[in-house]
Amino acid sequence: MTPATLPFFVYGTLRPGEANHDLFLRGRIRSEEPGRLVGALLYGGPGYPYAVEGAGGTVAGELVTPRADAYAELLAALDELEEYRPGDPRNLYERVARQVIRTADGTPVRAWVYVAAPPVAARLRARGRLIESGDWLLGRTTAPPSPTAPRTP
Repeated sequence: MTPATLPFFVYGTLRPGEANHDLFLRGRIRSEEPGRLVGALLYGGPGYPYAVEGAGGTVAGELVTPRADAYAELLAALDELEEYRPGDPRNLYERVARQVIRTADGTPVRAWVYVAAPPVAARLRARGRLIESGDWLLGRTTAPPSPTAPRTP
């Protein structure tokens, strides 16, 4: 599988039943299944979470495999949702390829993951709200914002 066609690992508002799942994924995906990102900690943000790379943590989420004919459109839509632009120092998230463990059988799968950009990660480590369970669905304390709400770290 080439990097351009990796599945996505989602852990916040793109998970089933959450605010952005149907808006962004409906009709564009072939499959989704539970997964775990090992080597990351989860922090609560203003209505959405941040995965911060670091030893000792595991983040729960879903491995999403897009339909081939919708891949480019979904990649662009998710980059826009996450306000990710390659090389932009103002990014809140970085899109990185990481190993994710498929929960059902323990198989490692390489997937795109949006993780906190380095300046955001540093702020979260210093004074963020750690979600100890690693599962945003269990650890959030506020309702997710509308999909059009502005994002701030």
